[in-house]
Amino acid sequence: MLSKRKLFGNNIPPRCDYCIHYAKNSSGNPGCPYGLTTIGNTCKRYVYDPLKREPKSGPAIPKFTADDFKL
Repeated sequence: MLSKRKLFGNNIPPRCDYCIHYAKNSSGNPGCPYGLTTIGNTCKRYVYDPLKREPKSGPAIPKFTADDFKL
């Protein structure tokens, strides 16, 4: 039985950047072959592709000195 859980969770808002149809066209500009949609909306052909998602960067690592490790 397959799990219904999506990669990165189930609460991912749809964005054209994550669609399998969204790619660079022949002129090198990103876009959809089915036309543009307004910001925040997606077309009825939207299909989520988890590999197009970029992970957020982690928190910055603090800089330690030798005094931090003295007892």
